[in-house]
Amino acid sequence: MVATVPDVRLVPSALTSWAVTAAGIVWGGTAAVVVAAVAVLVAALIAWRVHMVWPAVVAVAAVGLAFAVAVGLRVDDAEHHPIVSRYGTTSAVVVTPSESPRVLRGMRMMFRAKLVSLDGQQATGRVVVFASGVDYGDVTAGRPAAFRAHISRPMRRDLSVAVLTATGAPRWGTASLVQRAAADVRARFAEAARTVLPGEQAAMLPALVLGDTSALGEDVEAEFRAAGLTHLTAVSGANVTIVCGAVLLTAGLVGPRVAVALAAVALIAFVVVVQPSASVLRASVMGSIALFAVLSKRRRQAIPALSACVLVLLVAAPELAVDVGFALSVSATAALVVVAPVWARRLVDRGWPQPLAAAVSVAAAAQLVTAPLVAGMSGTFSMVSVLANLAVAVVIPPITVIGTGAAVLTTPWPAAAELMIRFTGPELWWLTHVASWASALPGAVVTTPSGWPGVMTVAIAGLATVALWRWKWGRIAVVGAGVCLVAWTVGAA
Repeated sequence: MVATVPDVRLVPSALTSWAVTAAGIVWGGTAAVVVAAVAVLVAALIAWRVHMVWPAVVAVAAVGLAFAVAVGLRVDDAEHHPIVSRYGTTSAVVVTPSESPRVLRGMRMMFRAKLVSLDGQQATGRVVVFASGVDYGDVTAGRPAAFRAHISRPMRRDLSVAVLTATGAPRWGTASLVQRAAADVRARFAEAARTVLPGEQAAMLPALVLGDTSALGEDVEAEFRAAGLTHLTAVSGANVTIVCGAVLLTAGLVGPRVAVALAAVALIAFVVVVQPSASVLRASVMGSIALFAVLSKRRRQAIPALSACVLVLLVAAPELAVDVGFALSVSATAALVVVAPVWARRLVDRGWPQPLAAAVSVAAAAQLVTAPLVAGMSGTFSMVSVLANLAVAVVIPPITVIGTGAAVLTTPWPAAAELMIRFTGPELWWLTHVASWASALPGAVVTTPSGWPGVMTVAIAGLATVALWRWKWGRIAVVGAGVCLVAWTVGAA
């Protein structure tokens, strides 16, 4: 069987938009223009060497120029925002949270929000808020909060205009009806899980189904990080695929067009309830493209769909260009649709069963592309990630499908929701125990440099492993190096 060559015509434009936007946010408008010019030169060189159609070069130039101008305007707005003159002072502010808060040490919390007013004057802009976990325990996405806050400069360049440290108790406003309904579903689902499941499992279920990690303990998060399973608690393309796929199975009963319409409604409701984080936005846009392909009876092509997602999302939310979660999500998806199928075919040709070959290839490909980013972010590399992900792969779909169904029923039929949640108990037990066992293995986590040195170190090591694995002596060398690395890590512990 001849493998289908992926359509990569949109890839240069998507990469250009990403690089130009990221450079503009981090280093300013001049850097964005320089990166755009470099992208055009590279595209022209490739077109000359491989006889690529020149309209593709024109497309790269147009995209580079458009995104350079757009990000330059956004950066200029952030740098000249009225709140800049208030750095170091305390003012009255009104903000609308855009996400659920993250619990920090010392009874503190952090959440991102949109600025509504500053000292009674209408204002806009993205802010980061730090507040007391006691006074701000009722924070929910979309619910306005008025309070006094100390204003300081943003800690990182991501188009945020300020960091607000709340200094007093808030006065709460009212969220929209849709947002109140979403918050009610999340709260009821978490309460139902606590009613019928043991502690760790009750905290894990909302994280896996809705991305609600507020109840997860630090020990559990550390175990999942060491086992390479942290991605399961961030709602991503896998969740959207499972949810929409389950709805599309009704096509035989209601017809394909009605099934696609139902899947679209489920997708919108799912995004509203779990909240539009970077990975959810990427997954939802790609899901929309897939639904359109089904409705129009056109064959879905994953690489063009993913490239279109990047372009659309960077237009709507340019700050995603410097979001690590977004980078992890896109790179993992690209690996799953480009690298994993090739590896799976090779394993099948060597006599592996198709399901096992697919599972191993998916886990290894995801580890290959995400490990450098994780190393740069946390300074660690999980040696057990592939094995741990293989061990839990079979339980994730039933947890997602059953859990999502239970979340839907929490308001109209709580008893049925609790009954469904009980059926996720064995799967959650297996998941939490795999994370615990894998993280406790000697040498499970290897320390790496953080930042760009860590990204480059792990990326080079990953590429070298892939290159050497083609030969028997290379595989022996890779395994030997891995054993020595684990032994060194255990000895240094």
